[in-house]
Formats: sequence, structure tokens, C-alpha cells
Amino acid sequence: MQTQSKITPFKNKLNSPLTKKGISVLQINLGKRCNLACTHCHVEAGPKRTEELSSEICEQLISLIHKFPEIKIVDLTGGAPEMNYGFKPLVEAARATDKQVIVRSNLTIYFEDGFADLPEYFAQHQIRVVASLPCYLADNVDKMRGSGVFDSSVKALQWLNQLGYGQEENLILDLIFNPQLPTTEKFFLAPEQTNLEQDYKMFLQEHFNIVFNNLFTITNLPVGRTKIHLERRKLHSSYLQFLESNFNPGTVEHLMCRDQLSIDYLGNVYDCDFNQMMNLPAKIGNSEPLTVSKLLEAGSLDLISEIQTAAYCYGCTAGCGSSCGGALL
Repeated sequence: MQTQSKITPFKNKLNSPLTKKGISVLQINLGKRCNLACTHCHVEAGPKRTEELSSEICEQLISLIHKFPEIKIVDLTGGAPEMNYGFKPLVEAARATDKQVIVRSNLTIYFEDGFADLPEYFAQHQIRVVASLPCYLADNVDKMRGSGVFDSSVKALQWLNQLGYGQEENLILDLIFNPQLPTTEKFFLAPEQTNLEQDYKMFLQEHFNIVFNNLFTITNLPVGRTKIHLERRKLHSSYLQFLESNFNPGTVEHLMCRDQLSIDYLGNVYDCDFNQMMNLPAKIGNSEPLTVSKLLEAGSLDLISEIQTAAYCYGCTAGCGSSCGGALL
């Protein structure tokens, strides 16, 4: 039986308040519509979800992209971002202003009706594809993401390779590894990223003739469906304690929340995607929640006085650290 253990407030682990650096990344969650319902999804996206970007917020985001040259990367996520309103207009606004576009793709979307043009569209606009493949073994992937997902993912990766992804300089293809969700108190952090990347590359090349650029290892944060999974098994508290016990202060300097803004489909601003899913909005000086319209009105991206933190922040700072771009150290 789980015993209640006290978790040190994350901000108490820090020597000083966690503050923003210059903002260079705009991460936009276009909505919760998705053709999959993965067991570890912190967004709790799926085929039955209908929440998505509105035309009004899309126009505000396009204005934001045009207004601030310091934004170097526009990172589009979901749900399946490609299924949600505004995907292509945001891609084209970002590319027109010479920003890198990242799409966080589940790969299987290319085989759904109406989306077969996506791989060619990605290549045309030189979109960086960051794709979830939580293991290179079919059973493990299908267990987390649904029956048949591994085979579809392999076909999608081969399709991208045929277009030059993973080979041409401007067609970058990255994969994401997530550990399996724990079912007992035998917890693990992600394996060392560089070594695991070599394992992935060897296996996928040998068995499927697939090549890619980088592997990113991401810790499962106790948010969304991962949190529900842990709570059902009475593991949530002990998992947080495990993450805290592996806190590495060397990761704090490199946390993704420090140089990015996370925007939801309603136009609210957060410090990171996890805070977005836990409804912990970014605050400006007077503790007022921040929105895209307020950024545009102020003419500045630098309105946040202090990054909002919670116990799940230990997931980003455990071991070698974790971010949307993989390990931090």
C-alpha cells in the first residue's frame, strides 16, 4: 500500500526564482483532436476530442509570428497538430518570416483520409518533423499507442526518407523515446540518450532501412493520462518522490521553459506545455494571467516575472534532464 510522502516544493530546490531568458521558441498547441489516444498522452488527446484553435486566435498568432523577429522556432503540437484548425496558415506564416517550424507528428496521421499530402507538404516547407516512436520494438509501441501503430509509423518513416528526410540538410527527422509507464514502484529514468540513439539507428537501418537525425529521450511527467495511470495504481506520490530524489541542479540552466512561451488553442500563455495541461498559466507582474492579445498589446514577449512551477517540474530536472528537445545534459 502506498504511503504518503512529502514532496519538497520545486521552488524550494532552487537558489533563486526561476526566470525567463530571451524568448526564442513559440510552442503552440493547436488543439486536442487526434487520430490516436496514446496511454501516456499528457494532453489527453483523442478522436473524440473537438477542442481546437479558432480563426480569431489563429490570426493573433500569425500577428505574433510576424511582429517578433526574436522568435526563431515555431513548434506546433497537439493532439495531432495537422488535424487542428490553423496548422497550414501558421506553418506558412512562420516560413515566410524565415523561422524554423517543428511539427510534433504521430506519423500515422498520413494514412488518414484527407492527410496524405502531409509528407510532401512538410518537405516543400522544410518542416522539421519530430515524431513519437517510444521504442523500436513493435509490441512496446503498440502497447502505448495502439494496435498497428508501429507498422504505420515504419511506413511513414520510410515515406519521409524517400522525400529526403534524415538525409538532406534542411529535411530534419527526429524521433522521441518515452519509457514504458510503470506498473510497480520499480521506476526508471530514460536511458542515456546518445547510446540509445545509436541502438535505434542500428535497428531501424538494419530491419527497415530507415534513417533519421536525432533521438530525444523524454521523461514521463505525471500529467494527463500518465498522471491518471499512476493514480489508478497508487503510484503517483512515490513516482514524484522518485523524480525528486533524482533532481539534478545542473539541468535548471537549460530548462525549456526559460526560452519559450507555450500557447493553447484559446490564446492563453503558459511557461511550458505541462503547465498548460495542468492549467497553471504564466503570470505578469500583478499576477494577471497572460494571453496572446496582451503580448500583442504590450509589444513585448518579456512580460513574465517568474516561471510558474509545480512538483512535476522534477520530471524535467531528474537525471540528465528532459525537454521537448530531449536530454538537457
